[in-house]
Amino acid sequence: MTERQGKCDARGDRKLGAPSFRRSSGERVGRHKSRATISALLTLAALLAIVSITACNKQDFPQYPANYREYAYVANSGSGTVTVVDVVNVRVDREIPVGQNPVAVAASPKRNEVYVVNAGPEGGQGSLSVIDAEKNAVAATIPLHRKPASIELDADGALAYVANSGSNSLSIIDLRARQEIAQIGAGDEPVAVRIAPDGRTLVVANRRGNSVSVIDAAGRNVRAVFDGCPGAADVAILPDSTKAFVACSAGHQVMAVALADSKLSPGRPDRMEALLDVGRVPMQLALKPDGGELFVSNAGSDSISEVVTSTDDVGGAYLMGDAPVRGLVSSDNAMLYVANSRSQYVTPYAIDDGRRLKSIHVGDGPAALAFSANGFLLFVVDNRSGDVAVVRSGTQLLFTILPTGRGPDAIAVKGFTVQ
Repeated sequence: MTERQGKCDARGDRKLGAPSFRRSSGERVGRHKSRATISALLTLAALLAIVSITACNKQDFPQYPANYREYAYVANSGSGTVTVVDVVNVRVDREIPVGQNPVAVAASPKRNEVYVVNAGPEGGQGSLSVIDAEKNAVAATIPLHRKPASIELDADGALAYVANSGSNSLSIIDLRARQEIAQIGAGDEPVAVRIAPDGRTLVVANRRGNSVSVIDAAGRNVRAVFDGCPGAADVAILPDSTKAFVACSAGHQVMAVALADSKLSPGRPDRMEALLDVGRVPMQLALKPDGGELFVSNAGSDSISEVVTSTDDVGGAYLMGDAPVRGLVSSDNAMLYVANSRSQYVTPYAIDDGRRLKSIHVGDGPAALAFSANGFLLFVVDNRSGDVAVVRSGTQLLFTILPTGRGPDAIAVKGFTVQ
């Protein structure tokens, strides 16, 4: 039985295909063999019943209030849609048409809204779709510039920062007014932007420019530019806002940048602190919620590198799977999940033990990860097979696989109560 054949529906029932037995031409089966076959089938049925009870029983799922809603929003770049997954009932709710080539999605921390970045046609303008999470419908569309690639929201959910990779700029969007209020020049092909937790600093990864731009969020001006990060691809900022790390995907390093204007370092200028040697093609950075360690997904080395953020030491490298491109750390800082894009597997890594656990068989081409609000479920977006795998994070077991649109590659989760 494959894991796809053994997936569960929203009620927790295991869906099983009937066992298939082929008989070669001219084969003669006696009564004793028929009895043996029946006995084997009965044994198999009993085993499957046990698996069904232990792996798919939904009785131990969280109990939600009647007015609680939670959805996972999956951006399907190949079909111009967002698939909405009902997290409470673990089923597909609907598919929403948005703009052309949606590539990034973010959920508001304050309002019941979700924002989808549409890269648009080749050489054309992009847009930002605003989804009303209570109605699961597009409430507004905001024009952007050429080839927007990523989005970041401030802590109040009032402003969005969008990296326009085709326009070499950063758009600032007033989400209440539904319009762009400023545009800041960045380096060549900005693909990722992060805002420091204290709200004072923006850090932008410029992929083609092989550089990092540091921007004052209040003054909306570039404070510093650091070269020497080939293929700058992703950014992580420590919880105390003192340091940023940038993955240099065209090489084998991560750049550490000490940030100015933080409460812990008043008067200190921005400065490039170190270039850390990691694996080949570092694509993405997964920071522990406590900020103590950073995990680098090295797609070219089939490994992750562990960085001690306080000292900039690379603690070690660990083999994962085929082309890891994304990691996600659980809220208790205990477990890292790694999506191996050239496979059908997500690999869990026990952080405290420094030990890789048995890989979880999901769909083809896992590309993005997200937890449910309570951390009970892990959603794995499978780019090539066009689906999202639902994993019970506590047991590391696949619960079900749900269909999406074509080419899904980003996900965000939004939970809220209705009045």
